[in-house]
Amino acid sequence: MKTLSKYSPLSHYKWGENCDGWVLVDTPGLSVKQEHMPANTAEILHYHKQSQQFFFILSGTATFEVDGEVYKVEAGQGFYIEAGKPHRIINNTDDGLEFILSSQPSTSGDRFAPIP
Repeated sequence: MKTLSKYSPLSHYKWGENCDGWVLVDTPGLSVKQEHMPANTAEILHYHKQSQQFFFILSGTATFEVDGEVYKVEAGQGFYIEAGKPHRIINNTDDGLEFILSSQPSTSGDRFAPIP
């Protein structure tokens, strides 16, 4: 057992448009990450066949696109996405966005681009 944070993660990775991610829990049944998105960046639209996800916004304002609907989520709020729903997170502000992302089960091997 050890204390984990973005300053002491299991691992660090880069994704998207210069976004950062820190792995805090990494098991087949559960993944927990802390991620940072710079101003005016966006994830590509995708879905997970098995994984449900919960995003908790630490700072900034997130915009989620889920199944064609748009939702704004502020710091201190969470947002749940069911497995199978096409989605993406967007930071369309001039400030950074930081959040905790929990996926159950892990999204490893479970990320797919939506069918046009």
